[in-house]
Amino acid sequence: MTYCVGLLVNDGLVMLADTRTNAGLDNISTFRKLHIFEKPKSKVMAIATAGNLAFTQAVISCLREGVDVGGELQTLLDQPNMFRAAQFIGEVIRTVYKMDGPALEQVGASLEVSMLFGGQMPGQPPRLFMIYRAGNFIEASVDTPYFQIGEHKYGKPILDRAVRYSTGIYDGLKLALISMDSTMRSNLGVGLPLDTVVLRKDQMEWDLDRRIDAADPYFHDLSERWSAALRQAHLNIPSPPYKQKKE
Repeated sequence: MTYCVGLLVNDGLVMLADTRTNAGLDNISTFRKLHIFEKPKSKVMAIATAGNLAFTQAVISCLREGVDVGGELQTLLDQPNMFRAAQFIGEVIRTVYKMDGPALEQVGASLEVSMLFGGQMPGQPPRLFMIYRAGNFIEASVDTPYFQIGEHKYGKPILDRAVRYSTGIYDGLKLALISMDSTMRSNLGVGLPLDTVVLRKDQMEWDLDRRIDAADPYFHDLSERWSAALRQAHLNIPSPPYKQKKE
């Protein structure tokens, strides 16, 4: 299991992913699920992955090393714009599925896969896409400024209540971290360390590219403050005025 979240706000883009994978209670490992693709001052992109680890790693490898397109080897960084790049990722997902899908299905392996793809190219605004197993995708907008993949249900209420397109970019990161902390509290299949990137609009390099581990003082403080704030909010709300009527 995993949890990844991407936010597209007026100021730019935030992406956050955990690193835990597990195939049972006694087989827990750490793998990076937030993958960066960039050409200095030219193209800045990131992909967060959820689903079958072997499948998603095969897709990422093809995107880096290239696949044959009309007799020409193309990589993700060769694509001319973000929309075409999202289409290319979908095509690679379908290609890998054709190669590996039948064998994986024979042994009953899960083929569920989803990806968050965000970034920016010169002269274009930052864009964020959610790409499905079939290779089709949807794009974030002013009305829908965030996407989640993986174990999303525990962190979704926080984002629903607080995230707007007008949210500041580092407030967006704070909300994403609160969402991640809430998910980790409720599901042991999601865990540290976390990988995050922040990309400002019209800035062709990462404003932040950071790994957050158990020793990170800010994340520890955020978790404690959020727990205390929830307890205080509960105490501040009046008790229900309902009483059983006596006959």
